[in-house]
Amino acid sequence: MNAVIEIRKIIQDHVGSAKAKTLSALVLALENEDPFDVSSLYQLDFDAFELALSLLKEWRLDRYYSNNAKLIQASSEALTNSSVTK
Repeated sequence: MNAVIEIRKIIQDHVGSAKAKTLSALVLALENEDPFDVSSLYQLDFDAFELALSLLKEWRLDRYYSNNAKLIQASSEALTNSSVTK
């Protein structure tokens, strides 16, 4: 399974968690070509950190991969929903 799919599952299955928020923010920063505080990745557990690095590699190789649209939508919804529940 590739990083795009794995991260989408984490975001959808763990809405509102710190891990999902960090990964969502990374995805949206990549999509919008916005700055991203890389130090926030150090707060992730090792597996999520490695997954974020894999995402960076995949994104660079094929940033318009067909699953990116689903991942971006899930990330956007996750951040929107977590803001509403605060």
